[in-house]
Amino acid sequence: MAMQDCAKFLVTAACTVALCGTAASRGQDISRESAAPATKSRTPHQPRHRTLSKADRSSVIAVALHSKKTPNAGPDCSHLVHSIYQRAGFPYPYADSEDLYDGAKGFQRVAQPQMADLVVWHGHVGIVVRPTHHQFFSLQSTGPKVDDYRSGYWKSRGQPRFYRYVRTDS
Repeated sequence: MAMQDCAKFLVTAACTVALCGTAASRGQDISRESAAPATKSRTPHQPRHRTLSKADRSSVIAVALHSKKTPNAGPDCSHLVHSIYQRAGFPYPYADSEDLYDGAKGFQRVAQPQMADLVVWHGHVGIVVRPTHHQFFSLQSTGPKVDDYRSGYWKSRGQPRFYRYVRTDS
């Protein structure tokens, strides 16, 4: 019996290695959650959570940058960000910047931002436009604009948190 268990383990390990190799060759990220054992299947009624695709993130950025030209940007930064996500087709229940900083429904905290993620401080929120250049879009005192979240002013606001939009597919 122990020999059968060992054989099953080796077959499972080989399949996992093959799966990871195939996904890596396609540029996909395999996490522990997505490589769950085949014995646990998702029931039809469990929602599936996934982040935005590259095209989805690009559409959020396009809506944001178009908002620079819009005279009515909203009363504050959190309303602007909420409006941009709504117009891009990715709704979430409105949350102010303090609630977003603490973690709001529809977002997951991430360490490394991607385009269209939220950058949040106590009292301010924006949308990451170019993470490699630390650029974000938000409503500021002079209106909607792009700024560097690592500039002296933003550093003085404290360490920002980054949040990624999560889609729930039923």
